Amino acid sequence: MTRIAILETGVPPEALRDDFDDYPARFRALLGDGVPTTRFNVQEGRLPDDPSAFEGVVVTGSAAGVYEDHFWIPQLLDWLRAARGRTRILGICFGHQAMAQAFGGHVEKSNKAWGVGLHRYDVLRHEPWMFPKADSVAVPVSHQDQVVAVSSDARVTIASDFTPHAGLAWGEDAVSFQCHPEFQPDYAAALVELRRGRIPDAVADQALETLRHPNDRALMTAWIRAFLLGIPPPTEAAGSGI
Repeated sequence: MTRIAILETGVPPEALRDDFDDYPARFRALLGDGVPTTRFNVQEGRLPDDPSAFEGVVVTGSAAGVYEDHFWIPQLLDWLRAARGRTRILGICFGHQAMAQAFGGHVEKSNKAWGVGLHRYDVLRHEPWMFPKADSVAVPVSHQDQVVAVSSDARVTIASDFTPHAGLAWGEDAVSFQCHPEFQPDYAAALVELRRGRIPDAVADQALETLRHPNDRALMTAWIRAFLLGIPPPTEAAGSGI
């Protein structure tokens, strides 16, 4: 049976923990019932001994920056380099940035400041696991850091003017996204409200307005499940009803 390792690199702010699930619980909900998962607290130095023991790995979001001086960040980057090619790896937000940094790119705190609310990205490449197909996706975001350079073997899958490297893929078994498909709009809104002051009021107000609009979390969830669980794309005949 498929087993997924969830590498927990951060936790929700303390003020929100009573009202919202932690990040591993969000990914378990995204993966659905019947998908066994094992949780590893990366900030405590815990990582899977054998990446190939898992069919897939999720690297979660975190309030940390990949350039910060925490003992567990170099450990994670080394682990990602060693795990590449031995299992499917998915990175979200901090996980996206960690993968880009580990594989030869560069991450920094962006001079564009906060990305919050519901952001829409153009789909630049249709990978085999990206079904149903879409020309763009709108998904909640919450970040200041950005991937500003990528390795020569990275493919940009989704992008916007604000986030040119919003989705990346390496080979057939490493994928990452800057956005948060695991965030419900109410959690994304609660984060914005909690960070008022750090986030300018005008930016916060606009972000809250965007979060009232329809989003494509379900579509991206289908993509993630197809990638991590190895679900094959529908055939032409099946798609045409023949």
